[in-house]
Amino acid sequence: MNIDNWLTPYKWGKPVLVGSGEKGAFDYHAVDCPFVFRHRGRFYMMYVGFDGAGYQTALAVSDDLLNFEPLSTILRRNEGSDWDSRNVAGTWLLRDNDMYGPGTLKKWNGKYWLAYHSYPGDGYEEGSAKIGLAWTEDENLLEWHRLPEPILTPEEGEEWERGGLYKECLLEHEGTFYLFYNAKNKNRGRWIEQTGLATSQDLIRWTRHKDNPVIRVTPEAWDSGFVSDPCVLRDGDRWAMFYFGFDYKKAQEGIAYSDDLLNWTKHPEPIIAVGDPGELDESYAHKPSVIAHDGVLYHFYTACRKPQEGDRTCNFFPEYRTIAVAASRKL
Repeated sequence: MNIDNWLTPYKWGKPVLVGSGEKGAFDYHAVDCPFVFRHRGRFYMMYVGFDGAGYQTALAVSDDLLNFEPLSTILRRNEGSDWDSRNVAGTWLLRDNDMYGPGTLKKWNGKYWLAYHSYPGDGYEEGSAKIGLAWTEDENLLEWHRLPEPILTPEEGEEWERGGLYKECLLEHEGTFYLFYNAKNKNRGRWIEQTGLATSQDLIRWTRHKDNPVIRVTPEAWDSGFVSDPCVLRDGDRWAMFYFGFDYKKAQEGIAYSDDLLNWTKHPEPIIAVGDPGELDESYAHKPSVIAHDGVLYHFYTACRKPQEGDRTCNFFPEYRTIAVAASRKL
């Protein structure tokens, strides 16, 4: 299968968004999990920040897709129900499905919809996460209302997802909602993450796909440990899923394709590889978000490298974790 239309080989080479490094701020240690879209004539990025206790979710804005300015935190600690009061990682807003379309949000029942997951404990992804939804009628996208109960939990899933649920991709097609998500098989030690699918007619009642996971790891390959963080978009009569693979050494971006959203074929090699030593993404190039502008495809991802003198933030492990972008032509 020809995937040239989905490739973004030209890396910008510097961050488009960096955490604040300010003690007490929600993004003190790092920023992560970009989701880029267009709204009211500007580009927005929803992303999460890590402060040492957990994730919270914010928006940033841009006029050129290369320079983003933080706008506001939108999903905060201690504002949800008991299950999502400590961590809340927003990862997807319901948008148009067209890969080369405008990338604008779309409403259902007069509301914008946001998918997120939440870990129960303090610390870095502590405990088994569950998936929830939030909605807003606010055109500024600043005031969100979370559904009181999660829509998917690991306890109700199969063995491959019992360790917890991760990054969501929510879309609507021909009257059905599709929720792609990755999950891990256990909560401690060296786990395996794979990508599954659930469907719904009303965003409340969800049915897991009978052949989950729809994207599986390949033993002894570059994605032998994780196939994670789905980003699903339509290009003509085909669907493309951008995702990242991890072999317990480095994380890199890959792609799979489908005709029906149910049966997927993985391209065998990464489409964005980690960088050379010292480069922004020398360790990890992962967690995709894709949008087009003026015929150019922009592929945003979380980039990680070893800390260097002068870095504004330093995450655990330790690492310098920022948001980067690659494009289909030189920027």
